[in-house]
Amino acid sequence: VQLQASGGGLAQAGGSLRLSCAASGRTFSDYVMAWFRQAPGKEREFVSGISRSGQITYYADSVKGRFTISRDNAKKTVSLRMINLKPEDTAVYYCAGRGDAYSSVEEGYAYWGQGTQVTVSS
Repeated sequence: VQLQASGGGLAQAGGSLRLSCAASGRTFSDYVMAWFRQAPGKEREFVSGISRSGQITYYADSVKGRFTISRDNAKKTVSLRMINLKPEDTAVYYCAGRGDAYSSVEEGYAYWGQGTQVTVSS
């Protein structure tokens, strides 16, 4: 499956952005999907994940209550709605997919989008 992320940009602290990831290729509903992010000088970290059906969602503690992940299997998209953004949310955000069981660890995610930059100013 090929993944294409979009929707990043510049926001002020307290603002909102919505990221989208469009998939092409194999059956999208076969894949657990997730968002990861990498801030300058830091390792890539898990942000949020969603089950194949979309019924189960997972969040890092740092974004819980502010970010919402969703997916539309018919449209082959996964989205990340981000509100109440903080400067520490500044990072390159990546969507990723895996064909086996959910994990918040990036190893095992075989498919990655190219990343989209999110910058939050204070």
